[in-house]
This record gives sequence, structure tokens and C-alpha cells, in this order.
Amino acid sequence: MTTTPTEPGGTRPPSMGGMAPGTWAGARMPIPGNAEFAVYFLIELIFALIWIVADSVDTRQWVLYTTILTAFYILSRGIAKASRVLEQ
Repeated sequence: MTTTPTEPGGTRPPSMGGMAPGTWAGARMPIPGNAEFAVYFLIELIFALIWIVADSVDTRQWVLYTTILTAFYILSRGIAKASRVLEQ
């Protein structure tokens, strides 16, 4: 039967270069947003400006264009992520 050491500095597993396990390449957190989202936001901003300035575009058209653009954006993100899935 094995017992745990009671003294500080007892047996420890070997470390990988003095770093804690799981941090060999540094902790990489996801960066919120990406270039595609920036383009989407820019297009939405342009749509909003057109909606404000032009008399020919009413609220219903602006909502329709925004909805279509959002649907295509979500679809494109889904296709991009699906292309990175590895077959098992």
C-alpha cells in the first residue's frame, strides 16, 4: 500500500521545462470576432446609413436585407466550420 508524502517537496512528476501541464504553448484564448464579422458589421453599418439617408428604403426593406445578410453570414460560418471537421 502506498502512502502520500507528508513532507513538502515530496515526489512530484517530472515537469516539462518548468511549465505546468497544459501550458506548453501558452494559454490560447479565442479572440472574439474575426475578419468576416468585421465585414458583416461594416455592411450592416452601410445598410443603416442607407436606411437613414435614402427615402426609397423603408424599415421593412432594411429589415429584409439585414435578415438575408444575417442568414447568409450564419450559413457561410457553418460551411466554414463544417469543412474543418475531420472524418473519423
